[in-house]
Amino acid sequence: MAKEPIPTGRIRRTAKIGGLIGGQAARAAFTRAFNVARSRDARLEAIDRRYVEAAAQMVEVLGSMKGAAMKVGQVISFLDISAIPPEYRDVVQEALAQLRDAAPVVPFKDMRKVIETDLEQPIGEAFAELDEEAVAAASIGQVYRARLHDGRDVAVKVQYPGAEEAVRADMQNLGLLLRAAKTIAPGLDGKAVAAEIRERILDECDYEAEAIAHRGFAREWRGHPFVYVPDVVTTLSRRRVIVTEWVDGRRFDDVKRLPAPERNRFGEILYRFFVGSLYRHGHFSADPHPGNYMLMDDGRVAFIDFGMNKKLSRQRVEREVRWLRAVIERDAYRLREQLAALGYFDPDDALVTGERLLDHAWAIGWWWLEDHGDVTIDRDLIARLMTDAADPRSEYWDLMRRETIPADTVFAQRMVGLTFAVIGQLQATANWHRIAREYVYGDAPATQLGEAEASFWPVPRAA
Repeated sequence: MAKEPIPTGRIRRTAKIGGLIGGQAARAAFTRAFNVARSRDARLEAIDRRYVEAAAQMVEVLGSMKGAAMKVGQVISFLDISAIPPEYRDVVQEALAQLRDAAPVVPFKDMRKVIETDLEQPIGEAFAELDEEAVAAASIGQVYRARLHDGRDVAVKVQYPGAEEAVRADMQNLGLLLRAAKTIAPGLDGKAVAAEIRERILDECDYEAEAIAHRGFAREWRGHPFVYVPDVVTTLSRRRVIVTEWVDGRRFDDVKRLPAPERNRFGEILYRFFVGSLYRHGHFSADPHPGNYMLMDDGRVAFIDFGMNKKLSRQRVEREVRWLRAVIERDAYRLREQLAALGYFDPDDALVTGERLLDHAWAIGWWWLEDHGDVTIDRDLIARLMTDAADPRSEYWDLMRRETIPADTVFAQRMVGLTFAVIGQLQATANWHRIAREYVYGDAPATQLGEAEASFWPVPRAA
């Protein structure tokens, strides 16, 4: 145990929590949820019991992972959204929260070794000043504030010693998680999805890869009227250390307390950055976690973490746009043709009809697929949408069980779902249909932010 690269304290804490939420304890928690939610309908009660068993197995596997629990929480979060019903989601989230709490605060002397080893120079040569107290904990590292010799304030993100090795070890258990998920979503292509997740997560362990992605976003958004991406200090960024310009601003919890007009504006900016990046560039940040952006004093929103990102080809994006158009235009035949070609289901499956696909899409997206005027996204709306998107009691459950998530779409769907979940916390109001048409059809700007953006770059090219 002493030779384990992850700090010993972290192993002991994670093992302790794993024992707490694993095995019989996990099943007991899910059984309690089952007893509350159980249905008098024998068929639905059988589905409930299957959820209990599959979700408990997921938590058991998570509890057995000895390192990088925060990163594993990111891996499983898309399954939480797309596969776990509301009654059990709280239990899963509680378990994940306990795992995240197991993340260590590594002593600075250990982090100093990482910094000086990767930069191949003493800290005093690299930085004029560096505060030894971490200002934040990232998923697999800690963030420090420092000052360069030229006077610039910077954020220094440093990976925990042994974190990459722990994540690689944890990824060996990913297949177990996905096999459990298939109990709930039989159509899931576990092998393809696992490969995609492994690639994205392991890329995030390489801060040099993150620096490349970060520079790409900074270049794409440089000079934008309401989005700011700080520059990377390339000369001080390595595989386990990434240095970026420091940004001050209000955090998400503060933004949630602002008046409605300011929350609406912030929510629309999140939509235009995360979802807009997908349709405009095909290159998007796949982690809309509230800790990854802040409201600056000048009204811009700063986006500061690009470890988890994905790039789709222009052709792939255009194919996604075409099926969205088919939904908006209520063309069931074209919708089925487009989704089948993209791999969402077996084209020869006669039980997956265009009419059912269209009805399901409208049940989930009615609030933006046509013009309802201003719509407030709140937690109640998100909960209703999640019922139609993932709950076995949905009238579309039989359809969902015959579908899968194409591997190269996993993180796009995760990003869109989490973006709207965050906007729901803001209770943001907008005409989401008119904003979406800017990206789906290339329509003229629908809002003041849209007009400001149009002066920065052309209206998105329609497929």
